[in-house]
Amino acid sequence: MKRSLLTRALAGLGAAALLVASAACAEDKQVDPPVAGGSDPVTVTLAFSAWPGWFPWQVAQEKGLFAKNNVKVDLKYFDSYTDSLTALSTGKVDANSQTLNDTIGSLSGGAKQTIVLVNDNSSGNDQIIAKPGINTVADLKGKTVAVEQYTVDHYLLLLALKKAGLTEKDITLKPLLTDAAAAAFAGGQVDAVGAFAPFTTTALALPGSKAIATSKDFPGAIPDHLVFTADFVKAHPVAVQAVVDTWFDTLEWIAANKAEAISIMAKKGGVSDADYAAYDAGTSIFTRDQNLAAFTPGSTPANLNYQAEQIAQFLVDTGLAPSKPSLDGLFNDAFVKAATG
Repeated sequence: MKRSLLTRALAGLGAAALLVASAACAEDKQVDPPVAGGSDPVTVTLAFSAWPGWFPWQVAQEKGLFAKNNVKVDLKYFDSYTDSLTALSTGKVDANSQTLNDTIGSLSGGAKQTIVLVNDNSSGNDQIIAKPGINTVADLKGKTVAVEQYTVDHYLLLLALKKAGLTEKDITLKPLLTDAAAAAFAGGQVDAVGAFAPFTTTALALPGSKAIATSKDFPGAIPDHLVFTADFVKAHPVAVQAVVDTWFDTLEWIAANKAEAISIMAKKGGVSDADYAAYDAGTSIFTRDQNLAAFTPGSTPANLNYQAEQIAQFLVDTGLAPSKPSLDGLFNDAFVKAATG
C-alpha cells in the first residue's frame, strides 16, 4: 500500500532496500517558471493513492479546478501505493504523489524525477499501534510487529526502536501489506502494527489498542510530495505550473467548503466523514509559504536538504542503504515560487 521507502518492485532494480542522498538542493538545476496564464494541450497523467495529504486531488477533479487552470489531467487512483511508484519510475504516469524517501529510492534505481511541491508532512497519521499491555516502544522487545517492509512505517518503526534503545533484531517482524497488517493486528494475530491513516482506523478497532509512537514524535521525518518525471518537467513546464497552481486553489476551496471537501475525501478513502475529520491533525498540509521554507536549504528538520541527509545517514547506519545517489536536479522550487495561490 502507501508510502514505501523503496518497495520490492524498485528494489528489483538493485539489491539494496533504499538509497538516500546527501543534500545538494542549492545546486539543483532549476526550470524557469512559465508565463502565468499559459496553456499546454498535453494531458497530465497524475497518480495518487490512500493518504490524507493526497486526497485533495480528488477534490480538484470533482470541483473542476484543473480545468479552471487550463490543464487537462487524467487522475489515476492506485489502491496500491507500490504500484503508483512503479508507474512513475517506468514512465507510465507523468506525476505521482509520493514520499521524499521513495523518490530518492527511485533515483537509486535509475529513475529521473523532480519534486515540484510539498503536499504535506506527516504529523501523527503514521503510527505504531500496540495491543493492551504494551505501553511503550521498549515493551515491544520479543514481540511480533506487522509492517510493510521498506515502507515509511517500517522506517518509523526503526526510528522508534532506536530511540528506545532497541533494534529490529529485538522484535519479530511480520512483513505484510499495510491493509493486511492492520487487519491482522485488529484480529489479534500480532502484538503491534505500523500503519498510516486511513488504516490506523482499522487497527485501532482492537479494544484497548493504542498508538505508542507516531510520526509526531519525529518532526519532519516523513514529507510527501508531488513528483514528476524530469523529462516531463523540461518538456511541459506550463502544464506543471498549472497543476501546482491547482493544488493551492484546491486548498483554498477546501478551507471555504470544509464539510463538502471532507465528504469527497472520506468517500474516496472508504471511511466515514467523522473518521476522516479525525485525521486532520495528523497531516500538516503545506501552504505556499511553508513550501518555500521547506525548499530553502538549511540545517533544521524543516529543510528538505537537511531531512534528506538525516534520512540518508540513518538508513546507512541501520544497513538499509549501502550508498547515496546524487540529488542533482531533484528539488525544483520554481513552480511554487511562481504559483498564484
